[in-house]
Formats: sequence, structure tokens, C-alpha cells
Amino acid sequence: MWEGKNGESQSYTFEQCAEYSGKLAHYLKSINIQAGDCVAGLLPRTPELLITILATWRIGAIYQPLFTAFESKAIEHRLQTAKTKLVVTNIEQQPKLKDLNVHQILLVEDEKQNQNNDSFWGLMDLFDSNCPVEYRSFDDDFLMMFTSGTTGLAKSVPVPLKAILAFKGYMTHAIDLREQDSFWNLADPGWAYGLYYGITGPLSLGHSIIMDENAFSVDRAIELIKKYQVNNLTGSPTAFRMFYGFKEKFDEGIKQHLRVVSSAGEPLTPEVIHWFKHDLDVNIYDQYGQTELGMVIGNHHALEHVIKIGSAGFAIPGHRFAVLDESFEELGQGGTGILAIDCDASPLLWFKGYGDNNRKSFVGKYYITGDTVQINEHEGIDFVGRADDVITTSGYRVGPFDVESTLLECEEVLESAVIGKPDPARTEIVKAFVVLKADYQATDHLKEKLQMYVRGRLSKHAYPKEIEFVEALPKTVSGKIQRGVLKQQEIERMQQVCAS
Repeated sequence: MWEGKNGESQSYTFEQCAEYSGKLAHYLKSINIQAGDCVAGLLPRTPELLITILATWRIGAIYQPLFTAFESKAIEHRLQTAKTKLVVTNIEQQPKLKDLNVHQILLVEDEKQNQNNDSFWGLMDLFDSNCPVEYRSFDDDFLMMFTSGTTGLAKSVPVPLKAILAFKGYMTHAIDLREQDSFWNLADPGWAYGLYYGITGPLSLGHSIIMDENAFSVDRAIELIKKYQVNNLTGSPTAFRMFYGFKEKFDEGIKQHLRVVSSAGEPLTPEVIHWFKHDLDVNIYDQYGQTELGMVIGNHHALEHVIKIGSAGFAIPGHRFAVLDESFEELGQGGTGILAIDCDASPLLWFKGYGDNNRKSFVGKYYITGDTVQINEHEGIDFVGRADDVITTSGYRVGPFDVESTLLECEEVLESAVIGKPDPARTEIVKAFVVLKADYQATDHLKEKLQMYVRGRLSKHAYPKEIEFVEALPKTVSGKIQRGVLKQQEIERMQQVCAS
């Protein structure tokens, strides 16, 4: 079910999706896109996006999502790394590709543009819909994702077809997706959670999905929950905190629909959990995963186990977690350490390593998540915090290096360090500490200039909401910037403000 930004509303059957994707698949083959090649979608949540994804998979090619908030630098890195053969985009997004070395572009025409043989829908009449499926093995990749880290640019995450089995398990056990459910995942398919569990997972189970082209708002969400009588809802804690902030808008029309609600991205706050349970009479459960893993730990709507408020829960069937100390030895109940996945005991684990066989995140038989957790009294997982410096802001993950390197492109900037500053509404906001070159003065005008530059080069969620000009940055003896020192400094400042 598709909801357009101009008030359109349309549904597509599985048969129609097969027909359109078959036609586009024939086109992809006609321009020599082959199994194993990358096809990127730089599109909003539209039918054309879904058709592109399905057509790509149909010929055994690899789909690469490009979030529409990305700007040219972020897009360029991902296209170059993946050696992408084709980008499907629209009029609004096309200018971002202007100065990039893109192999081929397929343009989705807008409603005012006449269809032609070089445009998305114009091509549909030129090709047969009966395009044979190119079958692949479990080890062959079908998605090319990217994830931000604390050092270097975003790393590529090839996803093999085996992952679909794990996706189905999460949808079945944790989300408790039932045949009769009206299901909606609020996350954008430009990111892992939206693509894994808003498109791939439900469709692989033969279940319908909802795609809303409009920007997220509480009023819009309420409207669609009522329209489609959504009873199985999932999204990020940021969205659910916004729900709580406008809780007076949620009436009986919402309460009578919702059966289960799931949240992923960062821990929920107790007041949100309490509100869903006591005001809307529905359980909202925390669940944990990463781009590299999919969802591997959760409070399961479909399984019986102890529910501890604020806990990440228990392993999703097919996975075994472990909590490791600094020597990579397993800890028992009450132990606090780094969360790891036991590869030998996790038959549904599909992550093979980052692109170019980068397996630095593996130690022995363990995949190291980089997150600090504690084994609670129920043998479940309590999330403590990130062990790295990746920033979680409004449900998005932002790598500090991307922002720092973009700031360094500005002639005024000598050095920069970027952290996540704690924020009650967004979990964290992006804050930059900037050392200027000797010839430049710190001014509000320069601050705004730097913010707008990063926003234009990266994305609307990755630019620094705050910039502080400093004389020097804290560093280790080897010259590495100590972001942790800066973050602790911000925490102490906030504590002082609260105390006063």
C-alpha cells in the first residue's frame, strides 16, 4: 500500500509487482547489468523504489540503498566502493549525481514530465514482463549496505541471501507478524532496519507492506494507523518518543487497533514503555541489532519469557550471544563487558566481514559488536552504552570521521573532533569541536557557514547542531583525538547545569 506526498493512494498486488519488476529486469539485462553487479536506488518511499529492488534481485544483482538525505560526498564514496553500475533516481535527487562518475542513471519521471524511452515508466512498454529468475546460492550477496565507524569512511557490508532466513526469524519470533496483521515499519528503507524489516522480511513471508512517501510526523502516523487499522507497528525510539510528546493526540481509535509494538535502534525510556502499556494497552518491546547482523537480541512478542523493562532481551532463535571481558573470556550473570555473537553456535549468523574481506570485528569464534552490556538476573542483556564513538541521533547512526573530514575541507578549519552530545529528545546530537587556522576568527557567521557546508555535503541528520571553537583538542601520546574526553566534558557540563 503506497501513500504519495501529493495525496495519492494506491495498492499493488504481488502479481503487479512481479509484472513491473520483470519488465525492469529485462531492461537491466539489456544494459548489461549482470548477476553480482550493484544497482542503487536513490529514491523516496515510492513504488518505483520497490520495483527497482525486486528487479535487481530477479536477475541476481545486488541492491544498494542510498538514503535520500545523503549529499554528494556520502553518495560518491558508496558508489565508488561498491563499483555501482546503475543508479535509479528522480528529478529531485538527480543534481546530487551531477559531478560524480556514475556509470549509468535511470530517471524516474515526475507527473509533469512526458514519459519517454529513456525514463523509468517509459521503458515499461518496451520490455516483456516474463523475465526468468537468476537463482543464486545462500552465500551470494543480494544487498550492499554501509555502516559508519569511528575511523575511516563508512564501511561496506555485503549481505548474503542466507540473511533472509534470519530476517524471517525476527519477523516471526520478535515482531510476531501474523497473516492477518496490518503491519507498518516506520523506518526508511534507505537504512538497514527499514530495508531488512520493512521490505525484505515481510515480503519474504508473503505479507503486505505500507510505504508512505511523506516525511514522518505524529499526525501523519496517526492518520495512517487509523486508515489501515495497523495492529503491528515497529520503528525507532525517536518516533515513539515523539508519540509520547503528543500523547494527547492518541485516542480510542488508535488504542483499539494496536496489538504489538516493537522498537529498535537504542533503548526505550521507561516513561514511553509505561505510556504504551497503561494508556494504549499495548506492549512496546526493545530489540537489538546492527547493520552487520540484522536483529539478534530482543524481547519477543511471539515467545514466552521474562520481560524486564529497559532490557534488550534474549537471543533471537538461531543466535547465541556472549559477554566478554578484556581478554575475550566469557562472563557470567552480572558481568559487564563487550557484547559478542558466538559464530559457532549461531547458525543464522550471516555476516562474513566488511568489504575486501575486512574481518577486524572478529576475534576467534566471536563477532565483536563494540557495545557494552551486562548480563542481567534473567540471563538477558541490559544495554550499557556504545564502546565506540559512533553517534546515534534520532535513530540514525553517524560516524564522527565523516563529519570531521568534511569540516576539514573548509579552508578555515585546522582540526576538528565530533562527538554525540547527550540529548533527551534525539538520544544524542552531533557536536563538533573546531580548531581554526591562525588567520581566522571564531564568529557566529563562520559557525553557521560550517554547519551549512557539512549539511550540504553529507546529510541533514549528520551536520553538527552545535559547534564549539577551541584552541586545541585532547590527544593521546600517539596523536589520536580523545573524543571520549570531550564527551565526558559535555556530560559534566550538563550535570553542573542541572545541579545549579
